[in-house]
Amino acid sequence: MSRSAHPAGPRHADVLTEGHYAAPPADLNALDEKVWARTVSRNADGVVAVGGIEVTRLAEEFGTPAYFLDESDFRARCRAWADAFGRDADVFYAGKAFLSRAVVRWLQEEGLNLDVCSGGELTIALDAGMPAERIAFHGNNKTVAEIERAIEAGVGRIVLDSFQEIVRVSHVAQRLGKRQRVQIRVTVGVEAHTHEFIATAHEDQKFGIALAGGEAAEAVRRALSLDGLELVGIHSHIGSQIFDMAGFEVSARRVVQLLAEVRDEHGIELPEIDLGGGLGIAYTSDDDPREPHEIAKALGDIVTRECEAAGLATPRISVEPGRAIVGPTAFTLYEVGTVKHLEGLRTYVSVDGGMSDNIRTALYDAEYSVALVSRRSDAEPLLVRVVGKHCESGDIVVKDAFLPSDLAPGDLIAVPATGAYCRAMASNYNHALRPPVVAVRDGEARVIVRRETEEDLLRLDVG
Repeated sequence: MSRSAHPAGPRHADVLTEGHYAAPPADLNALDEKVWARTVSRNADGVVAVGGIEVTRLAEEFGTPAYFLDESDFRARCRAWADAFGRDADVFYAGKAFLSRAVVRWLQEEGLNLDVCSGGELTIALDAGMPAERIAFHGNNKTVAEIERAIEAGVGRIVLDSFQEIVRVSHVAQRLGKRQRVQIRVTVGVEAHTHEFIATAHEDQKFGIALAGGEAAEAVRRALSLDGLELVGIHSHIGSQIFDMAGFEVSARRVVQLLAEVRDEHGIELPEIDLGGGLGIAYTSDDDPREPHEIAKALGDIVTRECEAAGLATPRISVEPGRAIVGPTAFTLYEVGTVKHLEGLRTYVSVDGGMSDNIRTALYDAEYSVALVSRRSDAEPLLVRVVGKHCESGDIVVKDAFLPSDLAPGDLIAVPATGAYCRAMASNYNHALRPPVVAVRDGEARVIVRRETEEDLLRLDVG
């Protein structure tokens, strides 16, 4: 018989079972290049630097906690994805991972498109100058106002997520005298090997229209019958933080089967297929993500093979990397406030941030790495739990990690691979001030999203 979780979350100070964690690394001062941004290194004095600037200097100038984003790394990853897929495919950066006006400008300069999933993200994209035809608009419950804004702006595609939305988008488009290009998002029945909350292609979840039972085929019929819509393709997304390509193979096969059914019933071949994103990154040294060129070849081969078997022309492929681009490019810098040793249990290292700047550990049981970055230490490794300053026992940043046993208040520690879904999901819990995002490149650092202030809190609280 299963036991329900306690409403207050995991039991505080639950004792680790033997073998729950890996052995300490051979060198606590080493920085795994898989996990850290590309320009991050430790200098001769033992201080970590990014983009040629030491973290001690960054902390002094910008404070902690703060997200530091390696702009050169971000741009290089954009180019790698664009080059891997080439001109015969489209790469849409998933703005939900992290979006700002600076990021939008980088995307334009590096040749990527953008997908957004809210009116707010659309506003940032348009304000920063992203051409509307290079924007795709997602979301499982777009409001009429959001749809109107997207169609008036001329977004390149709207991804339809329900039968109601098919009609809603068509009506708005007709009222505005437009014919909107759309894709239909289908759920293909794939159980992606990821956390339940970020698996998105099994039938029992909120996204998309199921292939099972003919619902997706009926959605195609309705979309084709409405004058306000131009159906250009099928969209599928199977989840997030995925390393195994097997799920994409099953998804592509089932989507191509639907394309063949559309051809047989309606006499048309839809020209696009979007396989979504969700490719994993290295949060720890145990993770082994694929390179963009490997992903491009694997997805291209899968779609080509399935289309040839079905007698279809190969459609134009789209993908939507978000985390895979921005995730590895940033780290969060914290200052240690307390080190609390609980005899026979564990050691808690409390930092000046926590679940307000990184909810993923509490939400998904996500795993992260962490390192002492303000100095080198040759002290013995100590198993610790890095926690935040919020009034929740589940306020955990890194559940289990080894740090030097001489760690002390005032030391700076950094958690890598926090570029995706950390600032984007940050909150004001306990009226915390959300940290800034600072872009670092070639010895220069500039704020691209400023730190919130107490004045911001008071300005929103209208009394």
